[in-house]
Amino acid sequence: MAMPPNFPTASEPPPPPPPPGQGLRALIWGILLVGAFMLISLPTVILVFFGLLPTIVAWIVDRSDKKYAMFCVFGMNFSGLFPFLMDIWFKEHSTDAAMRILTDVFDLMVIYTAAGFGWMLYIALPPVITTFLTVMSERRVTVLKENQKTIIEEWGEGVINVVETLDKDSMNNPPRI
Repeated sequence: MAMPPNFPTASEPPPPPPPPGQGLRALIWGILLVGAFMLISLPTVILVFFGLLPTIVAWIVDRSDKKYAMFCVFGMNFSGLFPFLMDIWFKEHSTDAAMRILTDVFDLMVIYTAAGFGWMLYIALPPVITTFLTVMSERRVTVLKENQKTIIEEWGEGVINVVETLDKDSMNNPPRI
C-alpha cells in the first residue's frame, strides 16, 4: 500500500503527551453527542453509522499519524452516502426509510463502491504525484543549469571562483541565528 512520506526532522521536538484523562473526556463527550443525536434523529444516525463503516475500518487500519487513508475514504464514502441522507431528510424521515435504504443492495453498492474509489485514490495517487513532482524538479534543474551556462558565458569563469570562495567562507563562518 502506498504511504505518503513522513520524515521526522531532528529540529522538531516530539509532541507533548496529552494531559491525563483527556481521552476519557473526549469519549464521554462523543457518547453524549451521539446519544443526543440519536434522540433527535435516529434514522440519520443509523444510516450514517452503517454507511460509513468503510471509513471506520480505514480509521482503524490506518496506522499513520495523519490518517490520510481515513480522510480519502471518508470523502468518497460520504459522497456516496449523501444522496440517501438527502432522501431521508427531505422525503421520509423514519427508521423504516433508513432500513429500506440499508437493505437495498443497489443503494449499498453505491455507498460502498464510492468508499472503494476512496481506497483506490489513496493507493494510486501518491505514486502519480511523486512522479509528477520528480519530473517538475528535473525540469527545474535543467532550466537552472541552462541559466548557469548563460551566466558563465556572459561573466566568464571568474564567477565560478567567486561562488566557491563564498561557499568556503560560509562553511568556516556559519551565520548566527
